[in-house]
Amino acid sequence: MTTAGDADSSADDAAARREAMAYELEEWGDLRSGALAKAVRAVPRHLFAPEEPLENVYAANRALVTKRDEQGLATSSLSATHIQVTMLEQAQLEPGMRVLEVGSGGYNAALIAELVGESGTVVSLDIDPDIVERARGSLDAAGYERVTVVLGDAEHGYAAGAPFDRIIVTAGAWDIPPAWLNQLASGGRLIVPLRMRGLTRSVVLERDGAHLVSTGYRLCGFVPMQGSSAREQRLIPLEGPEVALRVEEEQLLDIRGLQKSLQSPRLERWPGIEFDRPDETHFWIATAAPVFGLLAARQGAIDRGLVARSTQQGVPTLIRGASFAYRTKRPIEGTNSFENGVYAHGPEADAVAHDYVELLRRFDRDLRGGPGAHIEVFPAATPTSELPRGRVIEKRHTRVVVSWPERESPNHTGLS
Repeated sequence: MTTAGDADSSADDAAARREAMAYELEEWGDLRSGALAKAVRAVPRHLFAPEEPLENVYAANRALVTKRDEQGLATSSLSATHIQVTMLEQAQLEPGMRVLEVGSGGYNAALIAELVGESGTVVSLDIDPDIVERARGSLDAAGYERVTVVLGDAEHGYAAGAPFDRIIVTAGAWDIPPAWLNQLASGGRLIVPLRMRGLTRSVVLERDGAHLVSTGYRLCGFVPMQGSSAREQRLIPLEGPEVALRVEEEQLLDIRGLQKSLQSPRLERWPGIEFDRPDETHFWIATAAPVFGLLAARQGAIDRGLVARSTQQGVPTLIRGASFAYRTKRPIEGTNSFENGVYAHGPEADAVAHDYVELLRRFDRDLRGGPGAHIEVFPAATPTSELPRGRVIEKRHTRVVVSWPERESPNHTGLS
């Protein structure tokens, strides 16, 4: 039996952990605005995951799975708080705004409600009736009855509540449905974890006529979108279930040749470039390579030395016919830094390794410390002649163009 004293002690513990989480997020630089810091300190996150211990709920970098499918894969989760505050900082919410959240969990909607205030409007949309019911119950328990929770497919948005000053998507999106653009108010902002060639970034997009233009992006990870907007990656086994290539586009690949090449001795190249800014470098490689995939491996293949440890989470990989090259690293003796390296396999290993090294050198010479990628989203019917220069990524509803403006002044960080 829980006594009043126990309840008070638990509430005090939750409040202390909430304060510690907010402080940690501020120390990391993720939590910067005063209004959002106040919201994080106010919203009782444990009421949105009552089955979890408090130390898990208030761990700043821990996502909490709220539903799994029959195979045990997560289909819904309460995202790590540091990701949620990062996206809310990107959104720049103000009192009185109308906000659509695509992908419900409850906690993020409560933070949004705190930021837009009583004069604002918050609609949280999800395709899963179990998640809708759970979010509604949690929001009510936490005192956020004013948040509207609706059941629906993200593909269609929520026309009944449009236009929205902000649309914040909290599930991994492969494309941007026309409904989101149509339901975005003039001067509005869309924040979406957009998957581009297998890599996901939380992109801030603003309307520019009939298309969208990025004003910034951050590394992130989310469970994938369900419903009409779902899109699975193509998985190409190279060594049974232990090593595979994940690819997005329909690319003509010599699968048997790639499988054979993996078993061949590897070629190594060490160009003398410091391993730095890995997230940006990976994004650059992904959007610069003509034929591209993510090489991913299980621990057994890594332990046997078949592939490098960098493949554990999926590493950007250049493909040329039956040959491929990917990025690795090694310690720089006498320092705490690492050096970039390239491993290549196959009959054209030397050529594909050379191409990879040149991309690393270009990033080091021209892009490191620069403004980063510039992302524009155009309707699918836009002719190529009307697109800006850059990597064009074809989607169902859109054509995404990623370009890389060079920095203004050189900042070479090679080791030689």
